[in-house]
Amino acid sequence: MRWLNYHHLYYFWSVARLGSIGRACAELKLSQPTISAQLKALEDNLGTALFNRDQRSLRLTEAGRLVMNYADEIFSLGKELVDVLDGHATGKPLELRVGVADSIPKLIAFRLLETCQDLPEQVRIICQESRAEVLLGELALQHLDLVIADTPVPPGVKIRAYNHLLGESGVSIVGDAEHTKRYRKNFPASLKDAPFLMPLKGTVLRANLDYWLERLELRPNIVGEFQDTALCKAFASAGRGICPIPTVIEREVEAQAGLKLIGRVDGVTERYYAISVERKVKHPAVVKICEEARVKVFHEQS
Repeated sequence: MRWLNYHHLYYFWSVARLGSIGRACAELKLSQPTISAQLKALEDNLGTALFNRDQRSLRLTEAGRLVMNYADEIFSLGKELVDVLDGHATGKPLELRVGVADSIPKLIAFRLLETCQDLPEQVRIICQESRAEVLLGELALQHLDLVIADTPVPPGVKIRAYNHLLGESGVSIVGDAEHTKRYRKNFPASLKDAPFLMPLKGTVLRANLDYWLERLELRPNIVGEFQDTALCKAFASAGRGICPIPTVIEREVEAQAGLKLIGRVDGVTERYYAISVERKVKHPAVVKICEEARVKVFHEQS
C-alpha cells in the first residue's frame, strides 16, 4: 500500500499556493535544494509530474491541479482541527471570521450573526465588510470562514467555494408618515414621479427594481442612490424620499427608523447566501447560522 508523505505534500502546497519555489523557501525558511528534492520525491511517489517547469515559472499540470484541490481541503481541515482543539483546550472563545458584502442590510447581517451567540461556547465574531469580490478573495486565502452575500459565487470566479442558500425575502417600499399617506393609496400606480432613494446601479436589487418599474411603465424621480442601505433609510426617515427594504425586516425598520409600509413589490425576491470553502460546513458557528437562518431570520412573511 502506498502512503502519502504529508511533509512532501505540504511543501508542494506551499509552492503551488505562493507561485514559486523561491517564495516557498522564504516562508518555510528552507533552502531551494531541499524543497526541490521534496517535490521530486512527491512526484516519484505519485508517479506523475505536478508542475510544468520552464526558466521563468512553475505551472501546475492537470494532475497538479487535482492534487492542489485535495491539499487545500486537507490543510484547511488540519488548521480547523488545531483551531478547534486550541479553543477547547484553553477555554478561548470560538472565533468566527466573517465577511459581509456591503450590499447586505445591516439588520439582516445582525440577525444572521446573532444566531451563533446561542451556541454553548462563547463565540468571538470578527466581521469585515467590503465588496463581495474582495471578500471572496479573502475567503480563498482562508482569511475568512464565511462570506454572507446576496449573490452566489459568479460563474467566472476561479475560486473553490460553495453557495449555501440561507433564505429569501420579498421587497417592500417604505417611507415616512407623509410619503406613506401620499403613496400607499393605489400602490404601485401611485409611484409615478415619486421621489425614490435607490440602491446603486450594478446591484441585484437595483436591476430587479428597474425591471419592475419598467414593466409597470412607471418613471419615478430618483433623488438618491446609495451603497449603504442604512444611509438610504436615514434619508427616507428624514423625509427625502421612499426606499426599498427586505420585507423580513419591516418591523425593525418601522421601530428603529419610523418608516412605514407603502406597499410590497410583486415578483421581486432577494436571496441571501452563506459562501464557504467547504461543501458541507463544519465550523460550529457557520453551521448554526445556516440552520437558524430560515427559522429566525427568513421566516414566513405575512
